[in-house]
Amino acid sequence: MSYLTEENLRSLLHQYRSLGLLPGVFLTFMKSFVPPLPTMIIVGVNAAVYGFWLGFLSSWIGLVSGCAVTFLLVRKAAGHPYLEKWASKPKVQKGMVWVRRNAFSYVFLLSISPVGPFVVVNVAAGLSRMSVRSYLLAVALGKGIMVLMVSYIGYDLARFAREPYRLLYVVLFIGLCLIIMRRLEARFTRSEANAAE
Repeated sequence: MSYLTEENLRSLLHQYRSLGLLPGVFLTFMKSFVPPLPTMIIVGVNAAVYGFWLGFLSSWIGLVSGCAVTFLLVRKAAGHPYLEKWASKPKVQKGMVWVRRNAFSYVFLLSISPVGPFVVVNVAAGLSRMSVRSYLLAVALGKGIMVLMVSYIGYDLARFAREPYRLLYVVLFIGLCLIIMRRLEARFTRSEANAAE
């Protein structure tokens, strides 16, 4: 893990630039399976190496696809006797009730954070049998916001050091996204409740 510094990652991505966006996508994809990987550094370096929009796209594709694969694997394995036994524990049951009730918000809000328990979020969503459609929408939007913010900062970090007021734009953007997320959540929970009836 000590090898994963900004300079080393930048050098690695430049070295394999002939492969296009694949190295950047692969690094962010692996974040779902290797939790200690430094998300903020990888996303920031992708933006610095590939440019703002291509860096954003490679990071977003890698993170969303990694989360989706983890979620789908856990969802498929959720019926395994070992997982059933673990999920039947009272504390886990209590947590699962909360996750089921707040699944979209839970996944969306934790996906916005550039540091956090991505693996735990994906596993909890998979075990709670969250619908694939709601999960993918929550992850795609949450990761999109997070990657956009980190790419925006990582693309020209020196500018933010000179002009820290620009971080206000990031905060306003997050606030707007939270308002939109609440409306989407209300719509999807309503449509899922109607489908369950």
